[in-house]
Amino acid sequence: MPELPETETIARDLDREIAGRRIETVIITRADVLREVDAVALQRRVAGVTIERVWRRAKLVVLDLDTGDRIVVQPRFTGALLIDAGSLPEQERRYSTLELVLDDGRSIHYRDIRRLGTVTLMSPERFAGYTKNLGIEPLDPAFTAEHLSVLLRGSRQAIKKVLMDQRALAGVGNIYANEALWRAGIDPSREARSLSADDAGRLRNAIVDVLTESIALRGTSFRDYRDASGGKGAFVERLAVYGREGDPCPRCGARLVGTHAIDGRTTVLCVRCQE
Repeated sequence: MPELPETETIARDLDREIAGRRIETVIITRADVLREVDAVALQRRVAGVTIERVWRRAKLVVLDLDTGDRIVVQPRFTGALLIDAGSLPEQERRYSTLELVLDDGRSIHYRDIRRLGTVTLMSPERFAGYTKNLGIEPLDPAFTAEHLSVLLRGSRQAIKKVLMDQRALAGVGNIYANEALWRAGIDPSREARSLSADDAGRLRNAIVDVLTESIALRGTSFRDYRDASGGKGAFVERLAVYGREGDPCPRCGARLVGTHAIDGRTTVLCVRCQE
């Protein structure tokens, strides 16, 4: 967390607000979030540089700079990119690890409470190498039922684990894997290779639908996730299974079951209607 809908929301917000702005300086307060660049080199390479666009790849927020470099942010559990026009709450500013000061007087803070996320400065070649092993984007038109069937074919792993493998499918994490499998009526522990073509079709549609709906509601906020303006995502109200262990299944009324047996992560399912 954040997963695809949350990072997509952040990237869209930032692209709308700061594309075309120049970075005046960088203020670094917690250098331990930096990867592949130190504070001095980061300041040298981005000061005076213009942000051309902001976009998402998998669970990454990517800032394209006019030098060809890219600032790549992986928020992980508690990271957020927040726009500050002078009114950022003190509780958010307290956990700022670095600040990009822009030419219009605003700043972008990378806030990370637990500092498990990362900020990396990459050349185009390094970015291509870094992302070459990422899987297909689930919102790409090329992600069809047939494509998913090929990904699953021959895999003995639990289907939920395959969905969360970023080398197979980019951007899907624990929340949306749980939700998509419930919507498709598929047991998360089933071997991936056991899914039929019809199963793959239902699952593909469920993945696309749940991600699209979550983006429309600006993601899911339990505690730490915030969009670029500091707002919470509203998809938490639409969650059918994730975080609802012990509640009745919205589809059949049976009690939802929680387990950590599949991949060490929380899995919530309905044993009656997920087969």
